[in-house]
Amino acid sequence: MSDATLPQVDEAPVLFEEHAGENGKRIGIATLNTPKTLNGLSLEMVRLLDERLRAWAADDAVVVVVLQGAGEKAFCAGGDLHSLYKSMRAYQASGSSDVRDNTYASDFFSVEYRLDYLIHTYPKPILCWGHGIVMGGGIGLMAGASHRVVTERSRLAFPEITIGLYPDVGGSYLLHRVPGNAGVFLALTGAPLNGGDAIHAGLADVQLPAESREALDAALLLVSWADDAKANAAMLTEVLARFAVPATAGPLQTHQAPIAFACSHGALDMVVAAIQAMPGDDPWLATARQTLDAGAPGSARLAFALQRRAGLLSLADTFRLEYVVSLHCAGYGDFAEGIRALLIDKDRTPHWRPATLADATPAWVAPFFIEPWHAGEHPLRDLGTDTHRGTQR
Repeated sequence: MSDATLPQVDEAPVLFEEHAGENGKRIGIATLNTPKTLNGLSLEMVRLLDERLRAWAADDAVVVVVLQGAGEKAFCAGGDLHSLYKSMRAYQASGSSDVRDNTYASDFFSVEYRLDYLIHTYPKPILCWGHGIVMGGGIGLMAGASHRVVTERSRLAFPEITIGLYPDVGGSYLLHRVPGNAGVFLALTGAPLNGGDAIHAGLADVQLPAESREALDAALLLVSWADDAKANAAMLTEVLARFAVPATAGPLQTHQAPIAFACSHGALDMVVAAIQAMPGDDPWLATARQTLDAGAPGSARLAFALQRRAGLLSLADTFRLEYVVSLHCAGYGDFAEGIRALLIDKDRTPHWRPATLADATPAWVAPFFIEPWHAGEHPLRDLGTDTHRGTQR
């Protein structure tokens, strides 16, 4: 798009632009601008996005928002793990037993979850161009958008089991709602989804060819946008439909029946055993089994417990619950060890604690759900009390 109206600094981690359509209504564009790290989210980026999206929500001249990532490889591959790792090591060295004392993690998760919830409840249409890699925190940004676009090169995943975390950013709520209990499978295996599987899983809405992007941008500027958000959402849907292509079913749908059977069991050990015993030797399934086998047993237990709880919670309550769990993960869980093995020392030999699924019992996981503040003092207690409501879902 052209006609940028906001001052830009190319080195800024997030770029913001506004472009005027033919009738003067404006489209706000937010571009994650750290392509060397696959647009990984830092605390600064999350704060910038939150501030600008709130300003656009209050600006009657801005009728549609577009979220996108710089470069061709990724929309967003997740959070800034290096900064979180530093904060976790500093917290552990401090000797504190209060997980709130990791101020960076406390701030990061609080601001990130607020931003994600804002997107879910945004009063105007948001188009997320989910091209390339979309993982972890990237799904947190994309999932709540009213219009979620994938391309033939999109790859979505919740790979947190490989780093000792769990599918957060509302992932407990989102994955619980994937058809056929497949959300449990995705959390335990980190299996990637193509565009078709992402739509099937409820994480995307429509697939467009990557090469259609310039034509789509031009078409958006020709729309006679209205003053009504619902009307604009319908017009955005119609524009996307012009460029949409059938989305090819991926391996999640190919293996839908055995995945549903494996994940129908009520006990985690039975689910894991059933996944490992699933028939078929295609590479996607083989890699899923290997990831589950090598992943953190504690992460598997956390993800399983959270999805079962999320079935009874609102989205706001899910974010509040995940915030508690994430602080404990940053305080004494396997999160730091997982990052060390993958990104710091890069030895890919994490020493998980607990080391086995048998040791990751319901009793072991219980402390992760204990709130470290008094009743009524949760930092996200006001989430869900605003007047914003999404335009689509």
